[in-house]
Order: sequence, then structure tokens, then C-alpha cells
Amino acid sequence: MSNSPAAKSGAKPAAAPEAPNPGKPSNFLRQIIEHDLAAGIYATRHWAGSPGDAAHQTTGALDPARIRTRFPPEPNGYLHVGHAKSICLNFGLARDYGGVCHLRFDDTNPEKEDTEYVNSIIDAVRWLGFDWSQPGNDKPYQASDYFGFMYRAAEALIEAGHAYVDEQTPEQMRANRGDFGKPGIDSPFRSRTPAQNLARFREMRAGSHEDGSMVLRAKIDMASPNINLRDPAVYRIRRATHHNTGDTWCIYPMYTFAHPIEDALEQITHSICTLEFEDQRPFYDWLMERLIEAGLLASPPPKQYEFARLNLTYVVTSKRKLAQLVYDHKVSGWDDPRMPTIVGLRRRGYTPASLQLFAERIGVTKSDSWIDYSTLEGCLREDLDGSAQRAMAVLDPVKLVLTNWDSVMGAGTLDACSAPMHPHHPELGNREFVMGREVWIERSDFEETPPIGFFRLFPGNKVRLKYGHIIECTGALKDANGQITEVHATLISDTKSGTPGSSSVKVKGVITWVGAHDGVSAEVRMYDRLFSDEQPDAGGKDFLEGLNPHSLKILTAIVEPTLANALPDQKFQFERLGYFVADRVDHVQGSKPVFNLAVGLKDSFGK
Repeated sequence: MSNSPAAKSGAKPAAAPEAPNPGKPSNFLRQIIEHDLAAGIYATRHWAGSPGDAAHQTTGALDPARIRTRFPPEPNGYLHVGHAKSICLNFGLARDYGGVCHLRFDDTNPEKEDTEYVNSIIDAVRWLGFDWSQPGNDKPYQASDYFGFMYRAAEALIEAGHAYVDEQTPEQMRANRGDFGKPGIDSPFRSRTPAQNLARFREMRAGSHEDGSMVLRAKIDMASPNINLRDPAVYRIRRATHHNTGDTWCIYPMYTFAHPIEDALEQITHSICTLEFEDQRPFYDWLMERLIEAGLLASPPPKQYEFARLNLTYVVTSKRKLAQLVYDHKVSGWDDPRMPTIVGLRRRGYTPASLQLFAERIGVTKSDSWIDYSTLEGCLREDLDGSAQRAMAVLDPVKLVLTNWDSVMGAGTLDACSAPMHPHHPELGNREFVMGREVWIERSDFEETPPIGFFRLFPGNKVRLKYGHIIECTGALKDANGQITEVHATLISDTKSGTPGSSSVKVKGVITWVGAHDGVSAEVRMYDRLFSDEQPDAGGKDFLEGLNPHSLKILTAIVEPTLANALPDQKFQFERLGYFVADRVDHVQGSKPVFNLAVGLKDSFGK
């Protein structure tokens, strides 16, 4: 595919780095990559066209990709806004430095993974505007395809005396691991010979032992101050059907063992993780050294770098907690527009450009911080302002009757009005609608006794009906409960927008409206933040207690006739109200308009 990172990289091997894009702010990851390219650290790498061990890669030419990054989600849930940042970061760096970013499914845990999640991840990455295709290969990678090599690597560690089979119970292993103030205690099985360990490991592979009865551990240092180096487990027995390999395996590698091997087989140069993996980096490097020594992996090995994960206010991103929201029916599903999942953000009206802008704007650091949700909303607002077509809608309608319409305009007359699709894009043309004796206006646009600074409708005041005429309010009708049922006004002749003399009468207020003759009834879903608590799950709180009871309000609105033909997922600015999107699921073009509030015209949360 011509838009792929690989296609942009050309066929030349890595050499001196290109000058950084002046439009891209620098960060520590960019500085590392630029240093590595300038030093030619990865200039001698070979790429045989597919992942593989050292022998496989030496059969290939010099790698045409100047760097290789990867996005390696576990397919055990739907991706969320934090993953969107990681996607934009890894694919963006590969794009900017003439490299390739791999999409890889880290599917080493068969009990939680499913093809539903695999498909949703592929869709999310493509929707965000990125591609992992390379010449001759347009499929994502998956860790489970490397299970055979991982098993071979484990046997090589055993034969070199770097791993052993431990038959302690999980409780014994936990007790003997020690803590930050106390070194661990060697397992009684640690002194077995390589031959003994190899035999036991092959018994594990053959299914001769029960789940959980033994594990393969790396033999490093039980007294290490880094507890992750105290003989970490690298393989466990787990009888579970895998969505890709079926029942081929009854032992599975641990993530900390599998992840660096996956990177190395794929010739990744810069393995970018979040900060919680920082303490795992020494094991990553240890494993790379051992497998290069064994001749299994090519050199130079990949290097791991960590950045701070996204902490977004008013949001939870734990997959477990997001699943709880779905399964406890706190939301309508993974794609509920209040969810921080990519499918939820998409249904809410977020665009790929807005999420890419958000990722770029918040930057990359090594220190944890909180990003206010309004930053995300601001990026969407900024993108939609230039692209969303305009329309008029009335969300809380009350009828406005122009009592002298028949005498001024003629009984039964409908006055044709028009407005630009977008004020800054005349090439998009105009939208057409009509005004008659009765129109719909927002209930809040009338006040019987107006407060100071109120310039809309009240008895004796004049306003302009946008794109139409100037009117003067004469009063209103109420029901027995004092509720306004109808607003009355008179039309001031020769004041229609765009006609000679239209500015002869000066007014301070302009209100939007929809004609009673051609207005279309629509369902409008007014979404707000799912949580009213700024940090809903911080400090061990029950995050469900922070749910915002007002996060969804469903209205029956009246919209201008052009919106009846809106396409699902089409975005609009409802003038004076905010940005809305035709719902991807429930909106039916021409018969059932359903619109979701994407974001208001300005940040008003909590005000």
C-alpha cells in the first residue's frame, strides 16, 4: 500500500537521519532515535522479509526500514484512548523517521483473548489512519506464531544453565522471593543439572504434569535488589485452548519472556513501553544477551524505552473496570459514546485527526501527570470547527407564532431561506429551508421577565431570526401550570437577511429556529462525562460511586430538513449549540435521525 510506513521508507539502508520535522515538537524518544540514526547503530541490520531468528535474518538484504517500532496490544479487550496515544506515538515515529511500525498481537494468555478483540484492534488502528503493511506482507504479526521459537529459546537457556524447572508451590515461591528489604532464598530445585531440567521441561511440554504444578524460571540472582531479576518465571503449565494455536500447547510463555523475543524476531529497534515496564528492562536486556550468546538472535538487539502512560481526568482505562461498566449495564456497550474506548470515542464523534492532535499536544514524558479531559475535547472542537457542516436545530422546542404573517407575507406563504453549509467553505454550497407563520425556537430564548444582559425574546424586544426576518415579541401563552406553550411576535417587513434594507432595524439578539412546515423530528442524545469525579479510581476508591447520573439525556428535537439526509457518522455544528454526529448505529438516513452531542462549542463542564 502506497501510504504504508514501509512504502515511504524507500529501499536504502539506514544512514544519516533526516532533519527533524520542524512541525513536530522534540521529545526524549525523538532525541534517542536521532542519536541512534546518526551513530549508525542499526545500519548493519538485515531483514529477510519476515520475522525470524539470526540465521533467517542473515539471508536478507540490509533492512530498508531505518527504524522499526511496534504496537503490541493483548487482544483481551477493546482499545481505549491510552492505546490511541501509543498507536499515534509508535506509528508516528516510524513514519517520521523512514521506518516501519509493526502491529503485533501479544496473544500469550489464551484464557482472556478472543478474535473479536483482534478484529476490533485492526479496525481501530486503520481508522486512526495508520498502516503496518510492508512489501510482500500486509498482515499483522501475532506472538503465538513464535511459540515454537520461544520453546527453543527456553531449551537453549536450560542447556546453558540459565534456567531451571521449579516445583515449589506458588505460596512457597512467593515466600522465598523476599522483598525490598530482604533477599530471596534459592529454590531447592535450583541446583538441578541442565539435563535434569531439560527432561522436566519436556515433560511439562508433553502434558505430563498438572496445571500450576511447576514453572520454568530464569536463573539470575535471588539476592538482586531488583525483585524482577530474582529468577523470574518464564513458562507455566496452562491447559487452555488458544484462539490461534488451538490445543497445540499446554505450556505458555510469560509476557516478560515473550515480549523481548517478539521484538528481536521482528528486528524492532526501539521498543517503546509505558513506565510500569521500567523495572522489567534489566530482564529484557539479560534475555537478549543470553540468546545472542546462544546464536539464536541477531545483533544489535532491540532496546526498550519507557514513557508515562496517559492519565486522563474523569476517565477510567482499566480493561477490567471498563468491562465491569459494560457487563453491569452502566453503559450500553463497549461503543457507548461515554466510554473512553476507541469505538466509543468514534461513535461520540471523535475523528482520527482530533485524536492524533491530542496525542501530539500532550507530548511524551517520563514523568506521570494528569491531562484534563477538556484538552481532549478541545482537540475535537478544533478539528470539527473547520470541517463540520452547519445546521440549525432546536433541542427544547416551543412554538413561535408570527401573528401578522398572513397580512405581511400573504396567507399560507412560505418564505424560502438559505444559509451556507460552512461559513469558510463557499464551495460546499448552501442549505435550503422555509419560514412560515409558525416556527420552533429554543424555550430558553424567551423570558417573560428578562435578566440583565438578556437580548433575546421578551415582550417589546426585537431579535433577528437567523437567515430570516427581524421580529418583535408581543407576549406568550401559558398553560394551567404556568408553562409557556406558545410565544407570539410580529414580523417587521423588509428586514430579511441579505435583502436591501435588512439592516435598517438594529437588534442586539439573533436566535436560531426551525420552520414548523419543514422541520424534522429527531432524537438527540446529550452526552456528558461518564464520571463526575475527576479521578474516579484513584486511591482505591470504588469507581462506580463516581458515576455521573446526568451523563446522558435523551431529547426529542426539531432539526432543519437538510439533516434528514445526514449520513451515519456525519458531523455537524448545530449553530449556537455544539458539535453533533449522526449516530453510527441507530441513525437511519432519511427516516430516523439520531444525533449524539460530540462536544459543546466551549468547555462548560461543571459550570
